[in-house]
Amino acid sequence: MKTIKVANLKKHFNGIKAVDGIDLEVNEGEIFGLLGPNGAGKTTTIKMLATMTRPTSGSAAVCGIDVTKDPDAVRRCIGIVFQDPALDDQLTGRENLDFHARMYGMPRKDREDKIKEVLGVVELSDRANDLVEKYSGGMKRRLEIARGLMHRPKVLFLDEPTLGLDAQTRRVIWDHIMKLNKAYKITIILTTHYMEEADMLCGRVAIVDHGKVLALDTPGNLKNSMGGDVLTLKVADSHKMAAVAARMKSVSSVKQHDGSVSITLKDASSRIPELLRMAEKAGVSVASVDLHKPTLEDVFIHFTGRAIREQDVSAADSHMARMRAMHRRG
Repeated sequence: MKTIKVANLKKHFNGIKAVDGIDLEVNEGEIFGLLGPNGAGKTTTIKMLATMTRPTSGSAAVCGIDVTKDPDAVRRCIGIVFQDPALDDQLTGRENLDFHARMYGMPRKDREDKIKEVLGVVELSDRANDLVEKYSGGMKRRLEIARGLMHRPKVLFLDEPTLGLDAQTRRVIWDHIMKLNKAYKITIILTTHYMEEADMLCGRVAIVDHGKVLALDTPGNLKNSMGGDVLTLKVADSHKMAAVAARMKSVSSVKQHDGSVSITLKDASSRIPELLRMAEKAGVSVASVDLHKPTLEDVFIHFTGRAIREQDVSAADSHMARMRAMHRRG
């Protein structure tokens, strides 16, 4: 069964094509990832599916319900964890969950039972009566996930669920996401610009850039589609190096990015001496050579011609920190 169906979905803001004709289907019980850099259109897509903004054109259905024709019914079947903090630091964890449940009109007994259940799922039962301002960043994200489960949604949207968290805490959140998917058979749609996160969590991934889906498949199939191992060379003249590499036999892809050239080819390890001789003959100075199996980063470079740069990640983390500070002041 298809929990989500999207056809030629578009969203324009003052002439800017934030989402530009996306097509995708998500299966019931699947963890599905939208992978791409900031500004790729991931969050805007989530907002349209969650009825927070209307599409400019195209169609989208969640749980078999058209998002524009019956948004209230869609909202009853979904939960969402926002990219920006949305907890009240001056309430306890339990009070945050209770407030959310009241907004959905849950009876008192149902609220109490569900609060106990979801706190156990995210392992916050022993901190339920502490003010949220005393929670760590990872605990707050876990509480937000718990809140998203309160009204028993069939679909849970996670918008950059580990943004701003350290690597160890990210893995804790990943474990909780996989556990709740298994325990509740809930369909999870997450956006991320962390390659490892998409690879670890998602059964299928859509690579999104400039408002378009450039590739969609399982992480394994996407990596296998590269057609060989990847050699990445740091060079002074990437344009000239790319031209040299393109002359080699069995090369399936040559991409320039950030002063490097990534070359995908079969039997890559045995071809390194030949490649270096060709570079030297062409007058290209090679600073370093890296050989590895294809990653989702390589797939992204293959389809977009650029990497999701570290400064993009840092900028997003800085944005998260600013939002937290504003939330505390408010």
